[in-house]
Amino acid sequence: MRWHLTEDVDDFLARAGDFLRSRPALHTSQLTRLEKLRTHEEKGTLFGRLEQEGEVRAIFYRRPSQRLILTAVSPEQADVLAGHLAGLGHPLCGVTAEDDTATAFAEAWQRRTDTVPVPGVRVRLHRLGTLTPPEPMPEGHALGARDRSEVVRWCSEFATAVGQAPFADAHAWAASNFADKDFTFWETGTPVAMAGSTPMLAGMVRVDPVYTPARFRGRGYAGAVTVAVSRAALDAGATDVVLYTDPANITSNALYRRIGYVPIAGFTGYDFA
Repeated sequence: MRWHLTEDVDDFLARAGDFLRSRPALHTSQLTRLEKLRTHEEKGTLFGRLEQEGEVRAIFYRRPSQRLILTAVSPEQADVLAGHLAGLGHPLCGVTAEDDTATAFAEAWQRRTDTVPVPGVRVRLHRLGTLTPPEPMPEGHALGARDRSEVVRWCSEFATAVGQAPFADAHAWAASNFADKDFTFWETGTPVAMAGSTPMLAGMVRVDPVYTPARFRGRGYAGAVTVAVSRAALDAGATDVVLYTDPANITSNALYRRIGYVPIAGFTGYDFA
């Protein structure tokens, strides 16, 4: 096995695209981010693929000043990659991957560089099984976003609620993870909840984000708008509809399970102090 590195996103996708599309649910983040990098190139982004007998077995990418994003590998493969990147002098501020892979790489990086890994973000990935609308459904109906300013305002509120910076200007919005998504609101005469969805890639759609302002919570609006967006994805032909949750949020995890989402993987981020 050998890791191949490049900064050419088109060449990387030509060689690694089939691997990513082979498991679209697990590779949801890679598919959506790499599509954005294909159309909005970021200079200094490094891509890598692990090949064995001419077939890609794993990939990573590292954007400038961002964590390394790595698909599932064995501890031995993680150690080889850490040694390769450290030997070439590539700086890393952290890693995000499935739980075991992230831990294996963080430990390997520490051995190679004496850098201390600090556990950070944890998320759980869910895939839709049988869509099951809540009973009873709350009052209201789903409606597509009518103007961008409303979407930007709601996404800024969501970003603030999860500890991120709101969007300072149009450039910050365009560079964000929200700009390429479609948005749906649940309305009861006024918008009370919002859900976004990514463009379909390899038959996969990710529901992201889901947000209900605090004053409207506890009335079933988040579940209703998630069902509406999920059904729209299925009607459009999606074969994999997925979403992420915070494992510590018992309420949202229970909600998504009730409407048909099944957990399939956990992901951990480490920062390298």
